Amino acid sequence: MLAIDFYTALSHNRGSEDEDRGVIRVIIEREIAEGLEQFYESAIANLNETMAEFPGYASGESLKNLRHPNRYVVITRWQNEESWNRWYHSETRREKLAELRPFLLTDEKITLLRQLGYYRVDESNS
Repeated sequence: MLAIDFYTALSHNRGSEDEDRGVIRVIIEREIAEGLEQFYESAIANLNETMAEFPGYASGESLKNLRHPNRYVVITRWQNEESWNRWYHSETRREKLAELRPFLLTDEKITLLRQLGYYRVDESNS
């Protein structure tokens, strides 16, 4: 079963562009069968290239856990939740994910994040 969590991050930036535009971040965690890391890395590079061309995609990175080299995290930025949902439900993503499935030990875990605005009040000017 796929797990999707929704969180809101706290930003220390005043008037963040991300907040104004509804930008979200998506964290995807995957655990790969030991010995298949190289094959996964090749497949994820292919998926990331395709995703980068998808409307609404802003940026992303793929990370490998230093302590557990078969655990990976992909962090992406999307213009809004609707853009992510279009990618998530697309036939293109389904096809690319099918290429990754043989390497996965468990279902991927997806977390959606939205940035909160946080404003510090400078009381010294009061």
